[in-house]
Amino acid sequence: MAHAYNDAGGLTVAAPSDRSAATINRALDGIAWLCMLIAGIAVVVLIAVFGWLVFGRYILNDTPTWVEQLSLLLINYITFLGAAVGVRRHTHLSIDFIREKLPKIPRMIMRCLSELTVIVFGGFMAWQGWTLVATNHDREIPMIGLSESWRAAPLLISGILIMLFSAADLVSGAMARNRKPDTL
Repeated sequence: MAHAYNDAGGLTVAAPSDRSAATINRALDGIAWLCMLIAGIAVVVLIAVFGWLVFGRYILNDTPTWVEQLSLLLINYITFLGAAVGVRRHTHLSIDFIREKLPKIPRMIMRCLSELTVIVFGGFMAWQGWTLVATNHDREIPMIGLSESWRAAPLLISGILIMLFSAADLVSGAMARNRKPDTL
């Protein structure tokens, strides 16, 4: 059984729901890490592609025409995956000084409304992303020959992840408010 010390110095026993919540949080952190890894690799590829563009244009005197379309595709993945990770890590700009000055109950209500708003926004992103993926699978991206669905897929993925990460924050906040650890 997992044990930890609370703020008062008493020994607390972690409930099974705390362990499962910790497992879920580790899984979500792993997903966020994977998104950052993919975005990081995309940045490296983007830099290499632009290096090839400069080399081709000025050294070989033969500009590669596919660079622009591939760059736009990579920037979509970098941006949307990074946005989802920002939701998970709470690194997006947040103006919360008014909310944090409120009494406990209105502050909790505003936090829940904020998370619900982000969930709705993520849902809208996922819905519109799915619509774009489904309606553009027959169209090709010029110069690189991939389906246009690949350009819309990051919107869908990001929307799903934003909903997932925000829902986890909402549940985690509710569990933290309701938690009464057993003191030994």
